Amino acid sequence: MATLAPHQPVEATPAHWTEGNPAPDALAHIPGEGGWPIVGNTFKMLADPHGMAKKMVAKYGKVYRNRAFGGWNVALIGADANELVLFDREKLFSSEQGWGPILDQLFPRGLMLMDFDHHRMDRRALSIAFKPGPMRHYSGALNRGIARRMDEWGAGEMEFYPAIKELTLDLAADSFIGIPWGPEADTINRAFVDMVQASVAPVRKPLPFTQMKKGVDGRAYLVDYFTKETHRRRAEGGGQDMFSQFATAEYDDGSLMPVDEVVDHMNFLMMAAHDTITSSATSLLWLLAKNPEWQDKLRAEIESVTGGVDADGRVRDLAYEDLGKLDLTEMAFKEALRFIPPVPSMPRRALREFEFGGYTIPAGTPVGINIHWTHHSEEYWDEPEKFDPMRFTPDKVKARHKYAWVPFGGGAHMCLGLHFAYMQVKILMAQMLPRYRVELSAGDPEWQAWPIPKPKDGLKLTLKPL
Repeated sequence: MATLAPHQPVEATPAHWTEGNPAPDALAHIPGEGGWPIVGNTFKMLADPHGMAKKMVAKYGKVYRNRAFGGWNVALIGADANELVLFDREKLFSSEQGWGPILDQLFPRGLMLMDFDHHRMDRRALSIAFKPGPMRHYSGALNRGIARRMDEWGAGEMEFYPAIKELTLDLAADSFIGIPWGPEADTINRAFVDMVQASVAPVRKPLPFTQMKKGVDGRAYLVDYFTKETHRRRAEGGGQDMFSQFATAEYDDGSLMPVDEVVDHMNFLMMAAHDTITSSATSLLWLLAKNPEWQDKLRAEIESVTGGVDADGRVRDLAYEDLGKLDLTEMAFKEALRFIPPVPSMPRRALREFEFGGYTIPAGTPVGINIHWTHHSEEYWDEPEKFDPMRFTPDKVKARHKYAWVPFGGGAHMCLGLHFAYMQVKILMAQMLPRYRVELSAGDPEWQAWPIPKPKDGLKLTLKPL
C-alpha cells in the first residue's frame, strides 16, 4: 500500500491502515500467542506492558507475534532490531503506517507520521525553529519561567508530576507561542491529556462517552485554536517563538507550508514537548531524590558553572553558552531516559518482505521495537535496575551498541526537539538544585507505563531549602 501523498487528507478511521495486512496464517511460522477472543492481549498489555514483554521474550525469543489493539503485531527485540527499524537503510518500514492506527485520529501529519521525501521536506522546513537564534530565545524564556515557578513552589511537600506538567505547558506557551495562556489553560491542558490517553484506548472509534471521543473532541478544540493563531502569526510576521517560526516556514522552493499542516505540526510538537518532557523530568527528579549523592554532584557542577547564588541571594541563570558544560547533569538525564524512556515502544509497518532473527516477515506486517526492554537488558547494561549516570561517559558510550539507548528514536526520525529537551531539563536543574534539596515524602511511587510513563501518586516530594 502506498503512503499518503503530501497534503492528502487523512481518513477519520484507521480501517485503511489494515488493508493489505498479512493473513494470520502468513505469520503462523513466527512464535507467539493471540490471547483472548476479540481483544487478544490488549488488556494484558495495558495492565503490565513491560512485564508481558519480558515474559514473551523469555518464552518465544527476540522475534514473536502478539495480537492486541485489533490485529497481529510482530515484536522485534534488542539493539540490532532497533538499528534495523530506526536506521532503516533499505527504507523497509513506514512510520506513518505504524503510528497511523494509534494516532491518525488524534495527531495526523505530525513529523512522526510522515515517511521519506514528505518527512524530509517538512523536517527541513521546521528545523529553522531549532537553530541557535531561536534556541537562545527559548533559553531566556525558560530561565525566567522556571525561576519564577521555583519561587512560587517554595519549600515543603508537593506533588511534582502535576506541578511540572503545568509548568511545561506554561513554558511551551512562552517559548513556543510567545503568549501567556490566560483562562483557556485548563481547557488546553485537558485536551492534550485526553488526546494522549485516547492514543491507547481499547475502543478505537469515537463513540459517545469513550476516551477516544474525548481525544477527538480535544483535537478539534486545539485545531481551531492553532488555526486562528497561525493566521495571526502570518499576518503579524516575525517573532522568535516556535509558532512564528513554523507559521512562516518555507519549503526549498520558497512556498509556505499549508496552514493545516502547520497546525498539525504544532499540535503534535506541543504534545511531544509537553508530555515527554514532563515524564522525563519527573523520572529524573524521582531518581535524584532516591540517590542524594548524585543530587549533590549535580548541584556542585551547576554551581561551579553558574556561580550558584549571587550576593543578593538570587539563583543565577544558566546561560545558553554554558549548556554544554553540564556534563554530569546531562549524563544523569540520559540515565533517567534509559531508566524510564518517555516513549517505551515504537511501531512501524513493513513495506516489503524482510528477514530478521531467522524469520521471514511478510510485507504489510505491523512490527514494533521495545525501547524499555532494551534499556533494561543485561545484554547491554550491567545492573540495569541501578541508577548510574557513569554509564554515559564517552568511553562507555563508544563501547556499547549504538542502538542500545534510543529514547529519542534514531535515523531519519530522530526527535527534532531533543536539544530543546536537554536545554529545558538542564535549566530546570540549574534553577531547582541550588534552591532545594529534593526528598521523597511518600516512598517509591508505582508508575503507569503507557502511553507516556507517569507516577500514579503524582510523585510526592519534599523540597528543603538550602
